[in-house]
Amino acid sequence: MAKERRDRAPLDARTWPLVKRLWHDWVRVHWRRITASLVLMAVIAGATGAYPLVIDYAYDLFEARDPAIVTAILPLVVLVTLVKGGATYAQTVLVGAIVFRVIANIQKAMFAHLTAADLARLGREPTGRLISRFTNDTNIMRDAMTRVATGLVRDVLTVAALVGAMIYLDWALTLIVLVVYPLAALPVIAIGRRLRGTSADTQEHLGRTTAFLGESLAGARMVKTYGLEGYERARADGVFERLYRFTMRLVRGRAAVDPLLEVLGGVAIGGVIAFAGWRMTTGAADVGTFTGFISALLIAAQPVRAIATLNVVVQEGLAAVVRLYDLIDEPATIVDRPEAQPLAVSRGEIRFEAVRFSYGRGAAENGTDGEVVDALDAVDLEFEPGVTTALVGPSGAGKSTVLNLIPRLYDATGGRVTIDGQDVRDATLASLRSAMALVSQDVVLFDDTIRANIAFGRLDASGAEIRAAAEAAAAAEFIEALPQGYDTPVGDRGLTLSGGERQRVALARAVLRDAPILLLDEATSALDAESERKVQAALERLSAGRTTIVIAHRLATVRNAKRLYVLDQGRVAESGPHDTLVAAGGLYARLCRMQVFAA
Repeated sequence: MAKERRDRAPLDARTWPLVKRLWHDWVRVHWRRITASLVLMAVIAGATGAYPLVIDYAYDLFEARDPAIVTAILPLVVLVTLVKGGATYAQTVLVGAIVFRVIANIQKAMFAHLTAADLARLGREPTGRLISRFTNDTNIMRDAMTRVATGLVRDVLTVAALVGAMIYLDWALTLIVLVVYPLAALPVIAIGRRLRGTSADTQEHLGRTTAFLGESLAGARMVKTYGLEGYERARADGVFERLYRFTMRLVRGRAAVDPLLEVLGGVAIGGVIAFAGWRMTTGAADVGTFTGFISALLIAAQPVRAIATLNVVVQEGLAAVVRLYDLIDEPATIVDRPEAQPLAVSRGEIRFEAVRFSYGRGAAENGTDGEVVDALDAVDLEFEPGVTTALVGPSGAGKSTVLNLIPRLYDATGGRVTIDGQDVRDATLASLRSAMALVSQDVVLFDDTIRANIAFGRLDASGAEIRAAAEAAAAAEFIEALPQGYDTPVGDRGLTLSGGERQRVALARAVLRDAPILLLDEATSALDAESERKVQAALERLSAGRTTIVIAHRLATVRNAKRLYVLDQGRVAESGPHDTLVAAGGLYARLCRMQVFAA
């Protein structure tokens, strides 16, 4: 609860700066469309304000039994309705174009920010909660902007036109209405402020719900295998029940507005009828004026309610805008230094010089810095060009951390990592990462064709180069056997392919990249013996003249490495070739005997 209060506290203080920033960043560029929309709103308001005057005029013609009631009133009514209908259509389309363009641009900015964000930042928040920013939050913001654009200005102008008509018809009756209706503003504003905090809480829980659904559905295989359906249903019941409670808070707040306006509107209309009846009995007013005035009052009821309820929608929209800007404004820590230069790779020699790396555990859960965990402790490593070096060791020893520091997915917290004597932090990120290819045990394939997924290694590659890469990765045979060959869609996360096929497509992508540095994290873990033999042969050819770093749990993968580094608890426990380490009888030998490297 304390955290929620901290989140809510700055909302009122940030309202106007937030609105100004939203206008400056995303809205004002559409000023021509906004101007046209304002003109259309004025036309709509004028046409609406003309209705009670037409009614008053028609009643006068009725009383006088004037034949113009047929020849004048019908064309006049048709003209007013045509003008209002046409202007309403054009204004709605125009506002929609503005709002949806603003939302699309904000979504683009958020996605661009996330693609440039640090890996550590992406790992702090579940993917579902990030997705919720793009869907739930932007939908609320879109609704608020649409209501403001089509409602606030148009309804205010409409009410102003109707008030003008009422003053023209009977200024004394108008005073009664203007005294009663503003009394609704104070409770409605209070309700809106309370709902802003409730909306922020609801959107936060919607993000958690989305994250839960993604996590649970992705783990369906494990859930069914372990018979956890009941457990997952219980978790889902809790998640949806909390979402229900948050949503009902919004419903109760929103539901209070209309009855409040209904009561005050009834008081206003009752007072007008009573006062008008008294005036007509004294001869100070006529029935035609009263009829036109009541028509104006009834027509004004809808835009007045819309203006009152708009505050609730705006408060919810502002809460969403805060969350969106909180995401966009997050600074990245791994960026190009001001003096960064393109990396010049001559030999591809990589060195770790007293490298330390620590990360916080628990920060995402409790909003604090969390526990500091040392992943590497003053590690010295040397990866020679043109040869394969393997990293082995028990789980959590720091192997993947070593790989992550080379392309600066994380930055070392001590010491330095160099490539051909150049500190990787002094090189531009684009040049650094273009010098290496990564194949991980967690294969990432996009919902596209096999051809496109291989081509991600080098987007300008020709068809022949893509096929050659597939052959080198022992993937060509199974690809060409598919009905659509290289144009076969791989499905969501590549699930239409087997694990070994996905791994070979990912390896073909790395082959196509033709980078001087190869990073292989369990690259052959999903391959059968025959495919692994083919891929190993391809990797031996590919590794010539390149720095290749391999993390593997299979003996066959690391046996022929020139040097092995055995890591344990963030330190180098042993190093040397396979035979030497086995003969030494240390940690590596124990791991081999325990069949850690078994296929």
